[in-house]
Amino acid sequence: MEYLFEKVSYLRGLADGLDINEKSKEGKLLLNIVDVLDDIVDALEGLALEQDEMAEYIDYIDEDLSDVEEDIYDVYDEFDEFDEDFDEYEDDEEK
Repeated sequence: MEYLFEKVSYLRGLADGLDINEKSKEGKLLLNIVDVLDDIVDALEGLALEQDEMAEYIDYIDEDLSDVEEDIYDVYDEFDEFDEDFDEYEDDEEK
């Protein structure tokens, strides 16, 4: 993201160095474009920070879910022992 800041700063420096007339139509346009680019870069940085926070939060949720799955499947695995001792039973009345 830093490279975008650098590029916009470079463009702002060029605009200042060229001594663009703020009163001309073209000058207003160019300076406003640089301002908008600066705003876009700020917004992108904010989105990137939020995305990083969200990814970290998702990782925490994933870890918690893994713990819950492990606990649940361990309980089911304990009951697998009882399945081997189970005999099939058919009710004579159903026939």
